Amino acid sequence: MTAALTAEGLHTYYGKSHILHGVGVEVREGEIVTLLGRNGAGKTTTLRSLVGLTHAREGAVRIFGHVTTDWAPYRIAELGVGYVPEGRRIFANLSVEENLKVPLERPGPWTIPRVYELFPRLAERKSNKGRQLSGGEQEMLSIARALLLNPKLLLLDEPSQGLAPLIVQDVFNVVVAARKEGISVLLVEQNVRAAVEIADRAYVLDDGRVVYSGSAAAFAKDEERVRALAGASAEHWEPQGSPV
Repeated sequence: MTAALTAEGLHTYYGKSHILHGVGVEVREGEIVTLLGRNGAGKTTTLRSLVGLTHAREGAVRIFGHVTTDWAPYRIAELGVGYVPEGRRIFANLSVEENLKVPLERPGPWTIPRVYELFPRLAERKSNKGRQLSGGEQEMLSIARALLLNPKLLLLDEPSQGLAPLIVQDVFNVVVAARKEGISVLLVEQNVRAAVEIADRAYVLDDGRVVYSGSAAAFAKDEERVRALAGASAEHWEPQGSPV
């Protein structure tokens, strides 16, 4: 299976603070990979290093065969990389429809009508301002904007954060639907049980180092490690019917 993304030996700093210590991850084409770890483990920094927002001082990143370690984020996006950051950074004063018109159009199956099919809530609220949406609706809008780039690789940072369990199910159904469309996914998630149920492989970070790399199903069977990571996010995710 061809690698969509490969990172090797990443050392990333914020000022003098050494955050990532030789991190390596791989996402193969057509798979979901989840990156797990406690708060402060380095998960978000890993994503930022992969998409060019915080450049690693050492190591290498390859995306679809291109060495992108020192590329600007816009060049990485042009390769077909969608990034949904933590915090749902939508435009609060724009309507849902206006938010969806912000991304540059790329050829592919994802269009605004298709997004409305996937997220009926957004269709119902397309005239509402971003600030009027619930947290779950804002997360859906963030993911929808990324899908409109028609990415080949999608990076998601904590998409279930602060969401009610039923909305978490909706969000994870969308991640599964994206894979069915041929999109490779790297998912940073605090909801460990939900993440390992949809992922093919898992990485676990601890203090900026990879301490587990392997099958998500195998990790899910290690109840002690799952409980140690899961904490309050121990909800069990039950896959629903396909949303597309």
